[in-house]
Amino acid sequence: MTLPSKSLLLFLVLLPSQLLAQWPSGLRFSHHDWELACDNTRTCRAAGYHSDNEEMAVSVLLTRKAGPNEPVTGQVMIGHYEENPKLDSLPAVFELSLRINDRLIGQVAIAKDSFVADLSSSQVDALLASLVRTSRIELSAGEAVWSLSDKGATAVLLKMDEYQGRINTLGALVKKGAKDEKSVLPAEQVPVVIAAPLPTSLSDDQPLAMMDSKALMDAIHTTLGEDDCQRLTEAEGENAELTATRLNDTKVLISAQCWMGAYNFGYGFWIINASSPYQPILVTTMGSDHSDGVISASHKGRGLGDCWSSEAWTWDGEQFVHTEASTSGLCKLMAPGGAWTLPTLVTSVRSDAT
Repeated sequence: MTLPSKSLLLFLVLLPSQLLAQWPSGLRFSHHDWELACDNTRTCRAAGYHSDNEEMAVSVLLTRKAGPNEPVTGQVMIGHYEENPKLDSLPAVFELSLRINDRLIGQVAIAKDSFVADLSSSQVDALLASLVRTSRIELSAGEAVWSLSDKGATAVLLKMDEYQGRINTLGALVKKGAKDEKSVLPAEQVPVVIAAPLPTSLSDDQPLAMMDSKALMDAIHTTLGEDDCQRLTEAEGENAELTATRLNDTKVLISAQCWMGAYNFGYGFWIINASSPYQPILVTTMGSDHSDGVISASHKGRGLGDCWSSEAWTWDGEQFVHTEASTSGLCKLMAPGGAWTLPTLVTSVRSDAT
């Protein structure tokens, strides 16, 4: 891969938010037991899972970077959401046998401290060939057998080809053709965002959130749809619980709880002028926390906590730049916190001191 020029690196540093707007938008797609996440560098990750038997949960992750002649790499994970007698009986490191339609494709050594192992290139090739047709894919260790579903795989791999511009090329996974791989879309550089430090809070920052609450609330309401932040829109002026954090000499970050569900909650965050007119700019109503110039959002896909989504926005001195978006995969009882990291937005966040 050609290294970026000095002028491009300078552009990456000086104009992060504009650059993010020009980068490819990520993609998320799922069909039956398979899902796809492609990020803004055009790297794609396809994850497949077991179909029904959650006691013998298994997942495979197939990753491919964008650009000509990039290989597909693979990993396998054995589900370990809760205690399983069949898993407990296995040694700390055990051998998994991969079989496709009863043909042995080799072994994979997997350790119980992670339950994740890399697949060899030949195993990945055999797996890819089997996924575009009806196949029986099994991994076994002793009497324990895990079955990987192929349902939905063809659609997901085709979508990966489409996103990376590989359809009808020699390197396509599904719709192969005669076109050279030189024609495929290139990989994009990871955008660089320079995080700005926050100043010392001023004594009047928090009173600002209460002092002129009606004018501030009225201004904030103009940024919201009817159901965007019900807790705030239903609050009466002085009853609104607002928090203020100093961003710089002229800007303050205001936050308030917007909603609460059975196992998730969301805060709204607004950049406002430190004095009237406040001219609020809404960052998100899905926030979970703010710390040192980073607004984060983390939410369970369901109460069991086996699937999550996460996002982050980073203060660059002028605005909060969207710097992360990912999920942990389908809700399949793979592991507490989910199976994989499947991003649709990646950036490199650096401090202004580096």
